[in-house]
Amino acid sequence: MTPVHLAGPRMALREVEPEDIDSLLAIYGSPEATRHLSFEPRTPERVQAIVDRSFASATDTPRTEYCLAITRRGEHRLIGYARLATEPQQAATIGFALYPGEWGNGLGTETVHLLCALGFTKLGLHRIWAARSPLNEASARTLLRAGMTEDGCIRDHVFVRGAWRDSITYSILEHEWTPIDSLDTEGRPPALAPDADRGQER
Repeated sequence: MTPVHLAGPRMALREVEPEDIDSLLAIYGSPEATRHLSFEPRTPERVQAIVDRSFASATDTPRTEYCLAITRRGEHRLIGYARLATEPQQAATIGFALYPGEWGNGLGTETVHLLCALGFTKLGLHRIWAARSPLNEASARTLLRAGMTEDGCIRDHVFVRGAWRDSITYSILEHEWTPIDSLDTEGRPPALAPDADRGQER
């Protein structure tokens, strides 16, 4: 297995590690963080099962599921969890969740770009799609900013919190995706030109 490590201007994706369980529980165990997801808050045991599944999927041959930790670039702490699952016909579905304290900073859009980089540049996919809760307008803005197109509605797509819920779907094709600046599919820090402005106090 070749470990996945991709980096954007502010974010990075890496393989999940055993030490990530507490950080992941802070997301998947949170009623706020899971409010629009397709499941209710997870118990510590269920989160451990997710971590175990992440390890197992990373060693599958062929690998069809990529369960990855979202971090800030240059940092190791998990602040989100991302998933890409391949499908027939060079396609995949993606999803992710961020710790609520990281919401509203555009990090979700960059996360979608990183997942698209994995799918299009690493896996040779043609189509990537995602789904959101009808009430999750922030997710709609995130997916559209990342270049995805709203496709339609899957009626009664998931059963959660005692009721059936629709999902709004989005997709992007390989020729529609434009990589963001400073995107690095090897996870290396961006090189600066000799005269580049490294910033200064004003």
